[in-house]
Order: sequence, then C-alpha cells, then structure tokens
Amino acid sequence: MRVAVMQPYFFPYLGYFQLIHSVDAFVVYDDVNYIKGGWINRNFILGQKGKQRITLPLEAASPNKRINQLSIGGNPAQILKIFRQNYARAPQFGSVIALIEEVIRQPERNLSRFLDTGLQRISDYFGLHPTWHMSSCLKKDNNLRGQDKVLAICQELGATHYINMPGGKILYDAESFARLGIQLSFIEPKPVVYRQFGSEFVPNLSIIDVMMFNSKEQCTQMLWEYEIV
Repeated sequence: MRVAVMQPYFFPYLGYFQLIHSVDAFVVYDDVNYIKGGWINRNFILGQKGKQRITLPLEAASPNKRINQLSIGGNPAQILKIFRQNYARAPQFGSVIALIEEVIRQPERNLSRFLDTGLQRISDYFGLHPTWHMSSCLKKDNNLRGQDKVLAICQELGATHYINMPGGKILYDAESFARLGIQLSFIEPKPVVYRQFGSEFVPNLSIIDVMMFNSKEQCTQMLWEYEIV
C-alpha cells in the first residue's frame, strides 16, 4: 500500500499530481498549522510579463490555526477574471475554464474543504482515483507532531511504502519508517517543457498552466514524468 500525505494547495504544480499518481492512497493533510506566506492559498500562473502570483483571500489567517480552521474571505470569483485575462487565447481555455469556475464558485468556505474540492476535481480530470482521505478524519493521536504524526497516519492506513516530495528529505528518517515495516521514498519530477505563448518557457507554474496549454491526453502523459528514489 503506497501512501502520500500532503497539505492541500491552491491549484498546485504538476509535481503534486504526479505524487497522487504514484500512490494507492492519498491523504489531504488538513489538521496541521497554516503556513503564513506559504503556498497553501497562493500560486503562480503565466502573466503578461512572466510569472504572476494569484492569492486566494482568507479571513483572519494565522499560523496558530490549523488549515481546517480557516475560511475563505472576500470574493474568490475575482480570481476568475485573472485567469480569463491571461489564458483566453490558450488552446484548452474553453474546457479548462469551466472546471476552474466550478471550483472557484463552489459555496464551500472552509479552506481545507475548498482546496480539497479543487484537488479532487483536477484528479478526476486526469483520471486519478486513489483512495482519498482527510487527515482530520483519520483515527490517530492528534497530539503527535511532524514525522510521528505521519507515521501514525501510515499505520492507520496499513502503508507499506510512504512517498513524499523531495522537500521531505530533511523531514523524514528512513530508519524510523523501516522499524514499522514501511519503505520511505521520494518522488523526483522530471523537467517538463511545453509550448506557451512566448518563446521562453516559464516552468513550475500552477497545474492550470499545464492544463491550458496541453490536451487531457498530453497532461496524462506528463503525469508519468517522474522517478521514485
């Protein structure tokens, strides 16, 4: 049983969905503290002058609150104008903007559930259907922190293989996982290049950029562009 645990992000980059592609069970890590200034509610898309940041407005965001304790603020539908302005001429705009609008206009205002809907809708678009869990709904000792909490989640789900993004190499200890009979690995996304508007490719943007410029079949092929190490 291959398991991944990741905080929910706002239309994250391709590597996030490659991680989902690589596992049998995916856990949305919603009962950890919000990282202010991080990427939970922000991302980059392609703007007129290269990278352009988009931010999902929040109410009273604080690193002292867990992700599932926060709420969407303001009018998130304003972000749709930015997508339309920047991607109206993209080849897949017609089909992709409908999905984005469905996610942005959803009535849900709890941050973790709002982001979870986006992750699941894009996963459906790509044909990704691992067993899906919210961390806050799993039985575990919620006083645990860091690696110990992830290990508890793995044990609850019967994991034999835990896969994480490269940034997790400084967070996790293979011996601790091995003592519980769990293999620890990391996904290494390969460089992916595709045609955008300009001559110079802008990498590592939101998954929305990938979807706007590539067919569903091309996107699905990109999901395989990684190694497990």
